[in-house]
Amino acid sequence: MSEGGDERIRVGIIGASPERGWAAQAHIPALKSLADAFEITALSTSRRESADAAGQLFGVPLAFDNHHDLVKSHAVDVVAITVKVPHHLELATAALEAGKAVYCEWPLGNGLAEAERLAALARRQGVLAVPGLQARSAPAVAYVRDLVNDGYVGEVLSTTLIGSGMGWGPTVEPFNAYLNDKRNGATMLSIAGGHAIDALCHCLGEVRELSATMTSRRTSFTIGQTDDPQPMTTDDQVCVTGLLAGGAALSVHYRGGYSRGTNLLWEINGTDGDLQVTSAGGQPQIFELTVHGGNGAQSSLEVLPVPQQYQWSPPQGSGPSANVAQAYARFARDYREGTQLCPTFDDAVTRHRMLSAIETAAATGHRQVLG
Repeated sequence: MSEGGDERIRVGIIGASPERGWAAQAHIPALKSLADAFEITALSTSRRESADAAGQLFGVPLAFDNHHDLVKSHAVDVVAITVKVPHHLELATAALEAGKAVYCEWPLGNGLAEAERLAALARRQGVLAVPGLQARSAPAVAYVRDLVNDGYVGEVLSTTLIGSGMGWGPTVEPFNAYLNDKRNGATMLSIAGGHAIDALCHCLGEVRELSATMTSRRTSFTIGQTDDPQPMTTDDQVCVTGLLAGGAALSVHYRGGYSRGTNLLWEINGTDGDLQVTSAGGQPQIFELTVHGGNGAQSSLEVLPVPQQYQWSPPQGSGPSANVAQAYARFARDYREGTQLCPTFDDAVTRHRMLSAIETAAATGHRQVLG
């Protein structure tokens, strides 16, 4: 903590571009809404000009043109890593080796092996290390988890999830073109599917075994308004079936782009009731979710308003910062009180391991059993 009695947690953000990006859209407004708990004291970009511009725009006192100076700064307690996935391993490693707590956006690493390396390092360093699986912190997801645990649906028989990736469609903006190259580790499976399936498992338990089919139906895409085709080397259709640890049947289908129909529909069917979560977008970590439910003698579903107790952060309005602020509110408690409310890097490894199993099942045609 900083000296002079200031108990706010001091955050340094790697990747705080003044022009666009996840830090500007989500992390900075989320942290500023939690000003009693956090203070943004530093940021870094890859260029001096952009660092200075970002520092001035966001009102951050320390602006670095490299991450090394940020992670070593005595004015930083927590390092937030908000850059593209291929850089996560290097940056999170530097922050952890400097003894700093870390909030690293999801996916944690470019594949399972990188995630395992980071989780092992975090354990050795003994610091708080949290992956950006903020769909868990969505008020609707937290509410559904409690409803299931409290017996609203009885014994869970099955769960079905269908979603649109939003990205991975026919056109992308230039700064998101890297998402369509599987080598970068930022695929529809890992991002849209990863966030959604993590929320599902957070509520219902982990996957015990699974089979999968993946394919790329779009073999090319265009950038912005141009007509120049670029190759699509990642899958835009992901289908998974399996069993959860408790025996419930699982079915997941994610598809690239937008649908004119359903973009997110998650249903939980139980012996005594049913729950349904819907949204206008297929990425539950970003889009506002609506919960429907019915049980007992009810013959249809009704909207279940999410109780205020699940709103842990100041209202953000709809948008990317809402669930990030929810996650940071829990991060503050874990940092100050030693609670374990946030997912850890070990939890991120569990999710990466499941995603790896999906890829293996799709590639081999063999059912995968998870521990």
